[in-house]
Amino acid sequence: MTATRLATKYVEKPWGRTDLPGFFPDGGGRQIGEIWFEGPGDRHPPLLVKYIFTSERLSIQVHPDDAQGQARGLPGGKSECWLILDTQPGATLGLGTTRPLDSDTLRATAMDGRIEQLMDWKPVASGDFYYVPAGTVHAIGAGVALIEVQQNIDVTYRLYDYGRPRELHLDDGVAVSRPEPYLRPAMNVARQDAATLLGRDEAPFALKLESFAPGTQDIGEAGGTYWFIPLTGDGTLDEQPWAAGQCWLIDGKAALTLAAPARALVATC
Repeated sequence: MTATRLATKYVEKPWGRTDLPGFFPDGGGRQIGEIWFEGPGDRHPPLLVKYIFTSERLSIQVHPDDAQGQARGLPGGKSECWLILDTQPGATLGLGTTRPLDSDTLRATAMDGRIEQLMDWKPVASGDFYYVPAGTVHAIGAGVALIEVQQNIDVTYRLYDYGRPRELHLDDGVAVSRPEPYLRPAMNVARQDAATLLGRDEAPFALKLESFAPGTQDIGEAGGTYWFIPLTGDGTLDEQPWAAGQCWLIDGKAALTLAAPARALVATC
């Protein structure tokens, strides 16, 4: 077998939600903010896939790039991307700042809270896709459900957290930030059957949205590593049952079978 279902981990957060989609039945009424797909076994794959559910704004934060992370004793840095699944009225994402800030201004506004007003809070809708390269000052707003695909490095530098009693990381956060407007055009794939969301020429990993017709077909190629993230549908993968709300790691090539059309994200690096 080349396809392995990754383990589902429920992560409670102060900004999480209790109303998870039906394919996540084990939240147990807890305030779940993130669902991680881990493994298999003791492996630490280079990408991490998450679902994120918000009832409040996340901290304003930033991640280092590979060189900055390695300089701090980490295996690398963290770039990430978001596919918006659902939003409540007025939902926003904070992506970049409304104008360029120097390091002193970034630190001062993070300390006194003015950074919240300097963030570029963009309205979002289901189907929106954003790539968030390392160094981008960002925050996810309230009332958002999304899938995040990221480099699998556990490093987040909080710049501002709305008075919550959690640690801030101003020295590292200011040092790795590019506090400037986010200029990458938004992409909406709500009505697209397929799309290349990210290419290896712009990110440390590639990501595609795929639509699959009924029948059997291969996913992946010999020698590659792929993440299969089904958004709709069900079927078998190397004769193992899969369904929406799961994540599978494929080493090489796997046979995908389904009886009805389905949509999925497929990542590789």
